[in-house]
Amino acid sequence: MKIGEKERPSEHEAIEATAATWLFEKHDGLTPEYAAEFTRWLEADPRHRAAFDRLDSAWSTLEELRDYRPESLRHPDCDLIRIPARPKRSPLLFPAVAAVAASLLVMAGWWFTNGRNTGSDSHQVFSTDASAYQSITLVDGSKLHLNAYTEVRVQYTPAERRVRLVRGEAFFAVAKNKARPFSVLAGDVAVHAIGTAFNVSLAAAAVDVVVSEGKVKVTDIEVPAFFSSSQLGSAARSGRQYPELLVANEWLHIPTLGKGEMVHSLSPKKLDEATMRQTLLWKDAWLVFTETPLSEVVEQFNHHNKVQLILGDAELAARPVGGNFHANNPEVFVSLLVQTREIAAERPDADHIVLRRVK
Repeated sequence: MKIGEKERPSEHEAIEATAATWLFEKHDGLTPEYAAEFTRWLEADPRHRAAFDRLDSAWSTLEELRDYRPESLRHPDCDLIRIPARPKRSPLLFPAVAAVAASLLVMAGWWFTNGRNTGSDSHQVFSTDASAYQSITLVDGSKLHLNAYTEVRVQYTPAERRVRLVRGEAFFAVAKNKARPFSVLAGDVAVHAIGTAFNVSLAAAAVDVVVSEGKVKVTDIEVPAFFSSSQLGSAARSGRQYPELLVANEWLHIPTLGKGEMVHSLSPKKLDEATMRQTLLWKDAWLVFTETPLSEVVEQFNHHNKVQLILGDAELAARPVGGNFHANNPEVFVSLLVQTREIAAERPDADHIVLRRVK
């Protein structure tokens, strides 16, 4: 082993360290040059944005200490924890900055479990994998339904109820409480409930909001007060013009802004009852197909189940499939295919079913 090799950070540590450094730099103010460099770093790898978002969330949590612990500072003392170097400097800084990043997360975790775990406050994380759905009743009586591969972070305080959709899709049936507003944050979009039920889907290209009952108000996400106007992200500068309110049976598609992109007016689309039912069928773990190629159907079933379907004949890929099927029961779907007498099924082991064309 070469001298100094033990001090070389892992890729994960390097990402966490760089994210921590960018957090402090952004707090102090970014020059246009470094703002562009920061944007390039975020867009270079999904792990970069995930690491920065985690630390940014921890920073925001620490900011709340002022409201709950008056003797505490509004922000951590940057002079105590700042690393006096820009990103991409000497790798010898990485262990120190990684330690600061870890400290932020540990402090936030302590505050959530000790400093915030009083009265009606709560902070919880719920997630599903690719083969699971979950229904949750929150402490205020609101109900959440999580689609597969979804994560939400629920934060309740005496003043507000806030849920961050980290990934995936979720349906919210909100209990009314005018004294404690309910908001869902997804990407750079905030959805504010007005005694309602609605669905939010977060993807790389867009955020989709569908209202099934009541009304919601959609806005750009609030930017922490310690960021100056020159530091605001694309959403805050987007010039987006949202409809005043979204009402029942309306769908709003909000594209993710690329670099330099500007979105001005966003208009909702009215959905008929049949479309609304199909849009929300996933809540009951249903897959809906209309003349969908069998190859795509197989892909969706495989996304939700341990048992994997395999097309043994390429000719089957384009075969159209229609109907509603329970996502967690591929065996029933396969039995329906077999009943057509045009497709046969083989099961080489417990976790695989091979579909072949009957010749």
